Amino acid sequence: MPLDMPHESQGDPELLDAYSHALTSAVEKVAPAVAQLRVTPKKPAKNGEPSDRGGTGSGFLFTPDGYMITNSHVANPHGAGAAAIQAAFPDGSEFPAYLVGDDPDTDLAVIQVHGRPDTAHFPALPIADSSKLKVGQIAIAVGNPLGFECSVTSGVVSALGRSLRAQSGRQIEDVLQTDAALNPGNSGGPLVDSTGRVIGVNTATILGAQGLCFAIASNTALFVTTEILRHGQVRRSHLGVAAQTVALPRRIARALGRTAESGARVFTVQGDSPAAKAGFMNGDLLLSFDGIEVTGVDHLHRLLSADTIGRAVTLTVLRHGKVVTLGAALTARPKG
Repeated sequence: MPLDMPHESQGDPELLDAYSHALTSAVEKVAPAVAQLRVTPKKPAKNGEPSDRGGTGSGFLFTPDGYMITNSHVANPHGAGAAAIQAAFPDGSEFPAYLVGDDPDTDLAVIQVHGRPDTAHFPALPIADSSKLKVGQIAIAVGNPLGFECSVTSGVVSALGRSLRAQSGRQIEDVLQTDAALNPGNSGGPLVDSTGRVIGVNTATILGAQGLCFAIASNTALFVTTEILRHGQVRRSHLGVAAQTVALPRRIARALGRTAESGARVFTVQGDSPAAKAGFMNGDLLLSFDGIEVTGVDHLHRLLSADTIGRAVTLTVLRHGKVVTLGAALTARPKG
């Protein structure tokens, strides 16, 4: 005997209308601030001549005087800069834009749009507090996938606190996962909530997978953009080693009293760096940073924050079977 199913008139149309109303209202607020970015890179072609092969991406205004957030790989292709950036808006207006600064380690960039009359203000999007997000809440992506201007997809926040590897090799923390469909060209566009507030910056998909898309959390984006506008870059401290994460045999970890069974093996020490001055040697296994167990390269990167610029820190390494304590005076990481 078939189960009794509720009739549509008992609520489904009302629920659908409420959902549709939330989406359309959010898009009406967001779309005017989202631009298609047409970027001409500076990277030379194989014959040494400048390449005129451009790329497209998305970006969104977050201040009324024309500052936009996008991805680093959109605004600064190949790390060689852009010969030209054009920002085209849904109302048909188009303006030149210029790179203010970028941070490849979080795949974020700030550009500024020029050319609007002084009496006019750009429509700017509010930035939400991503620490208050809940799994399952509505997520709306607005961008220009594959060159199709001002396309909208929707879904939910699928997971919080994911990690993603940036093109620079560093691990990006606090990444949002969503099933709102993203495609090439969506990069740099906003992921917004049902009120039109930015909760993330769309950045990546996993090829061959469906419903696995990622956005840099809005709190990370706000921190990075603030650093770029104030200092021209995201400030991080500099030790001056190239290293890789290696496993530590359990018996050795126990003998050293460590809970972590991994560390960061140094294979290059940069000349005249804080590490060189501290006496680091190739082959050293970095165990701790100011009393904090170092579990690997990604962990070391997180410890080298702006807070440690100019500080003297104590580091312990395992060298030829012995624990050696070193002191390093950390400096700001050089630009570039």
